[in-house]
Amino acid sequence: MNIFKVHQLYKLSIMKMETRYKTILIEAVCLLYILLFIYAGVSKILDFENFQVQLSQSPLLSAFSLEVSWSVPIIELIISLLLILPKYRFVGLFSAFTLMTIFTAYIFIMLNFSPFIPCSCGGILGKMSWKLHLFFNLFFVVLAGYVLTIIRVARINNKRFFIQRIIIVNIICSISIVVILFVLSEKIMHQENPFLRRYPPHPAEFSNAVELKFNSYYIAGFSGNRLYLGNYTTPLQITSFDYNLKDQKLHKIKFDPREIPFKVVSWYVKDDYFYLLDGSVHRIFKGKIKNWKIEAELADSPFFTKAIPIDSTRILFRTNRGERLTNVVGIFTSENEPKVQYFDNLLEIQGDGIFGTDGTLMYSTDQKKIVYVYYYRNGFVVSDINGSAIFRGNTIDTVKHANIKVSTLKKGTEFAISSPALAVNPSAAVYRNLLFVRSAVKGKLENHQLWEKSFVLDVYDFKKNLYLFSFPIYHTSSNKSFSSLLVTKEHIYALLGSDLVVYEIKNDLKKEMNSK
Repeated sequence: MNIFKVHQLYKLSIMKMETRYKTILIEAVCLLYILLFIYAGVSKILDFENFQVQLSQSPLLSAFSLEVSWSVPIIELIISLLLILPKYRFVGLFSAFTLMTIFTAYIFIMLNFSPFIPCSCGGILGKMSWKLHLFFNLFFVVLAGYVLTIIRVARINNKRFFIQRIIIVNIICSISIVVILFVLSEKIMHQENPFLRRYPPHPAEFSNAVELKFNSYYIAGFSGNRLYLGNYTTPLQITSFDYNLKDQKLHKIKFDPREIPFKVVSWYVKDDYFYLLDGSVHRIFKGKIKNWKIEAELADSPFFTKAIPIDSTRILFRTNRGERLTNVVGIFTSENEPKVQYFDNLLEIQGDGIFGTDGTLMYSTDQKKIVYVYYYRNGFVVSDINGSAIFRGNTIDTVKHANIKVSTLKKGTEFAISSPALAVNPSAAVYRNLLFVRSAVKGKLENHQLWEKSFVLDVYDFKKNLYLFSFPIYHTSSNKSFSSLLVTKEHIYALLGSDLVVYEIKNDLKKEMNSK
């Protein structure tokens, strides 16, 4: 046997070894993908509702969560079948590489460009951190890519194309698909309102709770790092707590009512002042919190149903004015010569004009903006201090028209709701540029148990007219009432029945707060 034949035999043996190595490698990679996709697909199907809910919270896929939740596990199982059949193994491997590239691009974008990161996996894969999941996916992408490079594509139009070129194009297309889905999803979420809520992990966390024993309390304001509560049954007392509800004080108001027939007294604390408000007798008094003594009256104030002090001389109010006692917003100025300015066109009349425009009146001191959220429909309006509407927005629920039946009483002088009406947005609060709305309407693909054990707050940026995300305020007892809400720079306070709770605001929520 000459040297040439030995060399040929050696070369042939090497080729056989390489062929065997390639065959084993291809079989092994296909088997790994089969196990991965069958496990992932079956896990998603078995926990389908949870998988669907988690996808609906994804900033990249919210608008397409329904379609994606069905298609992904089906595609994973189809690819597994293609990999099992030798005749379709190349197609299956290429499809697996494409799908895994899309998954990897999704995780990379979520980690680097998403405002928050939900979970959308099942089983053991769901226990991985997102960074670990990224490396896990990259490992499978490299495996499939390497195996595909072993196989060269046949001649097409007399030109030899290598799989490397197709892989590069595939990667570019996969990343483009994820980017396009993200852009389209954000557009749909913000412009077409599919009523899908997003729940980022812990934008606010429970900090403390205090049992007040009575449900007649209401939040009167926040000043000097203390929270103040009024009580309808003891109108000459105000209770205060430090910011974390650990230091409680009782303040007695020094005031001579002078036989004024007060009916509905409420207190409001702002900066260094506290205010006594009773719109039924159109009286407003004020004093300083340093001595809790009423020192002056803001004379000649109008009748009002709601009122919020803007500063020591101006009161933002709502009253019933005009035909059928329609709700109107206005500002009362007490300095020098008292003046009342009505904003007749600020609230959009719907139905009866009274209950159809009923809602929460708020003022953002930082932004110098009036914000009004309707109770019975998904609308709100933001205006400047002169009552000129800057824009009219909508909350994410789909109740556009107030479904209210109104009865006329006392020969047309009084009106009442004659049948139960759904208060879509029964509570709201503003802080800086953010609007917090407690919603009573469950959205699409939402967890039923979450709504049974908590109240859901939707957060909006009213400067940009954008829905941001939602988070729960959990029940503290069997009493499922929510009566009052206040937001500060660091905390969220809420009255749940006879319990006062405080939540600490975390970074995801803080970074959305813009000062003027």
